[in-house]
Amino acid sequence: MSSDTMTGDDTYVHRPGESDTGDTVGTGGSDRDITVGANEPDPQGFGRRGWILVGVVGLCFLVIPGAVYLVPSLPAQAGLPYIAAMLALPMLPALLLGLVAVWSMTAATRGGD
Repeated sequence: MSSDTMTGDDTYVHRPGESDTGDTVGTGGSDRDITVGANEPDPQGFGRRGWILVGVVGLCFLVIPGAVYLVPSLPAQAGLPYIAAMLALPMLPALLLGLVAVWSMTAATRGGD
């Protein structure tokens, strides 16, 4: 074998509960005592705000574009000129999606639902 080939003794094996120095985590054997995952919250799913965000994503990517595709005369029936409708219709879902995303993230970081 060549000198750069690693033998079975030279490989790194991660053993849960041990730090990089070989000491058991949390025993006071090193200055790097850590508890992995100690500050992680229990997973609870999407919650109410997450499902609202999913609903708005579905509305913005499926319902509104589908309505524009299936009934293109709808903005004209509402009295909007064609150019204004084609500029405003994509902006409304984008604005709605941005506002709901910011709302759900700020609520999540405040420790809400």
